[in-house]
Amino acid sequence: MKTGLPVAETAETLRHVGRLAREHRGQLTWTVVLYACASAAGLGAPWLLGMLIDKVTAGDGGVDSIAFAVAGFVVAQSVFAGLSHFVSGRFGETIMARMREDFVKRALALPLKTVERAGTGDLMTRSSRDVSQLGRVLRYAAPESLVHLVSLVFIMVALVLVSPILAVVALAVTVPVLWGPVRWYLRRARPAYLAESATYSEINEELAATVDGARTIEALRLAHDRISRGDRRIAASYRAERRTLFLRNVLMPSLDFGVTLPVAAVLLTGGLMYGADMISLGMVTAAVLYANQAGEPMFMLLALLDELQTGEASMGRIIGVGPTRDEETAGRSTAPRHGPAVRAERVRYAYTDGHDVLHDVDLTVTRGERLAIVGPSGAGKSTLGRLIAGIDNPGHGSITLNGRAVADLTLDELRDEVLLVTQEHHVFIGTVRDNLALADPSADDARITAALAAVDAADWVAELPDGLDTRVGSGERSLEPSQAQQIALARLVLADPKVLVLDEATSLLDPRAARHLERHLAAVLAGRTVIAIAHRLHTAHDADRIAVVQAGRIAELGPHDDLVAADGHYAHLWRSWQG
Repeated sequence: MKTGLPVAETAETLRHVGRLAREHRGQLTWTVVLYACASAAGLGAPWLLGMLIDKVTAGDGGVDSIAFAVAGFVVAQSVFAGLSHFVSGRFGETIMARMREDFVKRALALPLKTVERAGTGDLMTRSSRDVSQLGRVLRYAAPESLVHLVSLVFIMVALVLVSPILAVVALAVTVPVLWGPVRWYLRRARPAYLAESATYSEINEELAATVDGARTIEALRLAHDRISRGDRRIAASYRAERRTLFLRNVLMPSLDFGVTLPVAAVLLTGGLMYGADMISLGMVTAAVLYANQAGEPMFMLLALLDELQTGEASMGRIIGVGPTRDEETAGRSTAPRHGPAVRAERVRYAYTDGHDVLHDVDLTVTRGERLAIVGPSGAGKSTLGRLIAGIDNPGHGSITLNGRAVADLTLDELRDEVLLVTQEHHVFIGTVRDNLALADPSADDARITAALAAVDAADWVAELPDGLDTRVGSGERSLEPSQAQQIALARLVLADPKVLVLDEATSLLDPRAARHLERHLAAVLAGRTVIAIAHRLHTAHDADRIAVVQAGRIAELGPHDDLVAADGHYAHLWRSWQG
């Protein structure tokens, strides 16, 4: 069952925003200062127009100087606005670059079990749609919101200076009208946008599964079924989109009414005050202009709530990927290693609740021992290997590596202790050297060549057009599955883990080549603890001990000769293999 990747809570999102702001306080300060200057310059024109009306009404001179001053304020506002947009754009791009880098680091730090349970669609959506939405918010919505917020504060201060009574009237009319709709919207927006983004993850998951299994779908004539599944996902996304659209359709008309009504109220109240000789005509004009001027930033600020809610949901999905800071530092210990290399005690595990795959498994592997795990398909061999490698945690019982519980190890510590190599291998786009240096970036060409020689790959790599500099991977030179498997095994030689779990790691090689390679690996990995899960029993024959797994339990455990002599499960498997 796909559970989806975690989503950061609002509090964690705000803390992350605070950390980014502190780290880039210089750019943020300049952005705020320039926006404040632009907003302050925009306040001069209404004030001067009010003075102009009063002077014209009184028959005083000085009209030309006021007109020039109005023009000066307009030009100054334009200059400061241009500079502030430039600085805020750079600030947004800087933060966006930082967020992309953090996302990649978090994604690469994800445990394999988390990715498998969530599905690749969710990760694809977060790395594409959510990053894109957050980028739009950081580049435009966030700076614009800052502009309008600063402008609104300055305008309200100016309105108070013109007439405190009219300022109170504007607020008394605006707040009750907008409070209810905005509060109603904010309660529903984040869950709605998270649900909307989740539907895109499901669409991408269906699409990725369909593309990955295209040949199987075509062979079994499942195209109609896959199209129907895709249609259902799209229909769910359509319903989620309509939900967020409904929220916007309720909010926007309320905003229109909320920013228009104060202008009418200020004009009406100002007219009554002017009739009662409580205020001049110029002051009424300035107050009405400020009330009208406040309408645009107020409307835009509240309208941008929609964009900001989208961005907050996207940021929550982005920073929700990967461990939190507490999780990153949890489990770190300088305690000396003690105990056996691997110990499993009363381990049970179920992929589905109530259906255990492993039942009270007890197993101890000493340091430097080579253990083979054999048994029929579906017996639980690979599951046990995944638990030892820390890919999954036992549902009951415990597994320790050198005396420390696997569940308590950080991801970096776990990778230092144990490495799982399966029959599924990936060749990354880049050179052969790049593919191998992933295991140890400090490895020089001599070590890389030695690792290739250890897995019988040095000769064919040397024959490539550019040797180690030959580009391989998607769109580049294709490697045979057996060659890709050798590249993966060479990586493990460079990684040099303390415990190595091999799950059919040589299955793509022909039996003779696999036998030859395993002998080479045995020499290279001498002194390392190796747990080999195998169907080819020559692997078991060479091991120090053999564990026979039957129906999720270890039915037999011992050296090859002892198990053959016992004439049990392993002896029957061996005779079948020999026959």
